[in-house]
Amino acid sequence: MIVAMSRYDPSAFPPFAVTVDLVVLTVREHALCALLVRRGEPPYQGYWALPGGFVRPDEGLAEAASRELAEETGLRAHSAPGHDAVGPGTAGAHLEQLATYGHPQRDPRMRVVSVAYLVLAPDLPTPRAGGDASGARWAPVTELLGPHQVDGVPLAFDHGLILADGVERARSKIEYSSLATAFCSAEFTVGELRRVYEAVWGVVLDPRNFHRKVTGTPGFLLPSGGTTTRQGGRPAQLFTSGGANVLNPPMLRPES
Repeated sequence: MIVAMSRYDPSAFPPFAVTVDLVVLTVREHALCALLVRRGEPPYQGYWALPGGFVRPDEGLAEAASRELAEETGLRAHSAPGHDAVGPGTAGAHLEQLATYGHPQRDPRMRVVSVAYLVLAPDLPTPRAGGDASGARWAPVTELLGPHQVDGVPLAFDHGLILADGVERARSKIEYSSLATAFCSAEFTVGELRRVYEAVWGVVLDPRNFHRKVTGTPGFLLPSGGTTTRQGGRPAQLFTSGGANVLNPPMLRPES
């Protein structure tokens, strides 16, 4: 080992930077929305981008993602099972590693490799810009991923690709896991959960079939013992996530 290390020449390899980018999704006014920040500095000054930043020399990837999340949203994160965890936080933000992006020309400043994270949380407030951002907003993903992109221009860097990958991860995982409950408050009704599925998938679901499916799947939902009238009408039963890691059979996404 000592001999092998003595032959290693770090200068033989060009340096590169590592960043983390966050695909932060929430449901606002029955629409799946992503958090964007307007860049206040070059490159891509004035363009909308995903929140994120450079990984500091003394921190790990998940630690950097959690730091950026706290700076951008004020949330602390808990990670998904099987992912590089930072540890449970006090707020209900789901954090999991999404993918790594390393095209040599993805950043005009230098070679930059980005590790993207998917963040899901219940209805979040209007964001405030921080750091080197000149603005921040929630934008419906249908607007961002459709033919007419926000403000008529694409997102900075390769963030359009990263966002699309994050949205598809969320859409596919709620078919077979309890991930959809990450968009809900600690206690929620079946109707509120159904609206999450409808917002994420962009479809309308039959209320009776959905109720039968989610309440009949062992370990998916647990009655909290309370009711609510916040939806109007008769009191609706409140549930909490049962923590089921896998839905069997899965709740397949309807054709949109």
